[in-house]
Amino acid sequence: MPDPSLRRGRRTLLAFTFLLSLITFLDRVAIGAAAGPIREELQLSPAALGWAFSAFTFAYAAFEIPTGWMGDVFGPRKILARIVLWWSAFTAATGLAWNFSSLVTVRFLFGMGEAGAYPNISRSFARWFPVSERGFAHGVVFMGSRVGGAITVPLVAYLIGAIGWREAFYVLGAIGAVWSVFWWRWFRDEPAGHPSVSPAELQEIQSGLVVHHTKTRLKSLLNLNLLLLCLMYFCVIYGLYFYLTWLPTYFKEARGFTTQQAALLSSMVLLTGGVMTIVGGWLTDYLAKRYGLKVARSLGAIALPLSGTCLIAAALTGHPLLAAFFFAGAAGLADMCLSPSWAMCHDIGGDAAGTVSGAMNTFGNLGGALSPLVVGYALEWFQSWHTPLLIGGGVYILGGILTLLVNPNKPLETDTRA
Repeated sequence: MPDPSLRRGRRTLLAFTFLLSLITFLDRVAIGAAAGPIREELQLSPAALGWAFSAFTFAYAAFEIPTGWMGDVFGPRKILARIVLWWSAFTAATGLAWNFSSLVTVRFLFGMGEAGAYPNISRSFARWFPVSERGFAHGVVFMGSRVGGAITVPLVAYLIGAIGWREAFYVLGAIGAVWSVFWWRWFRDEPAGHPSVSPAELQEIQSGLVVHHTKTRLKSLLNLNLLLLCLMYFCVIYGLYFYLTWLPTYFKEARGFTTQQAALLSSMVLLTGGVMTIVGGWLTDYLAKRYGLKVARSLGAIALPLSGTCLIAAALTGHPLLAAFFFAGAAGLADMCLSPSWAMCHDIGGDAAGTVSGAMNTFGNLGGALSPLVVGYALEWFQSWHTPLLIGGGVYILGGILTLLVNPNKPLETDTRA
């Protein structure tokens, strides 16, 4: 039987980052779960609600690269503690919004604070996980995000019924603050010397690292290979944000489900995605060992076009439950691509993984910001749910093509020191 101490440190780090990812999406998805009472009390049009959804994502995208870079320079321990405290404060402040302008402002500041969370999680893995384990580690983290998204809808529905939508945001804001205290006390940027890491585990970690000590210049980010990766991730996250924001409303208004049924179906769609993040993480690690990085990181070439096909089928089918089934398929297939995408940030960026993943996630969240607006304006201008879903299917198919063009064996040009 393997010595349990051989993985104790990595398992604890995975538990911390799984919980962080869960809390991230708990707070992020809450506004979609509370959209009904917020829209009614603040008297928001569909387009206005779309801007409230997207304000977070625009800010998140704008500050991804700076905060990812800060993780490379100052370490993820400090930066993640700051990130979580900031976003928790503005999660709670969402409950104070009194009109459209105040809601958009609070959500923008919330996104500014949460920016860099995933690049800094990924940066922590750069020193704690061997290359052969990073795909699975990212899969676990993104499983946390989908579990968080899945439990948010029923949890927020319960809190709204029990204490009101404003008070629900106060409760959610407190959770992240507690996490940050325990993170600060336990985590260290380097596993060497950490009391939870045995000498045997440290040797296993270090023997599997490929560490490039780099100083990334701005011009090195002006790189075609990185641009292709960023555009591919734009397509992946464009589709995701429909599930995070409008899906419960879609199930109620377009498919005739009750609030409770819509909450359950939305949760099942996100949980399907969560399971497939683990599958994608395991599969990319397995393929990397057997066939190399190019094959291992190209899962999206197959998965994303299939995902787009499922999304188009969901729009066109007349059967409500079959539509839910197709949504689950679309979300699951797209989420298979998350771990390979983030592993490529290490492949391409080396020790500058925080900066590179910040660049990729910037584009992803620009897609995430655009998606809710397309839905909101399609509803307001054309009274159509079909149009944004068909567009989303096409975006997924484009993402599959872009995946084939990314070369994970081609790192950025950087200044290297011994």
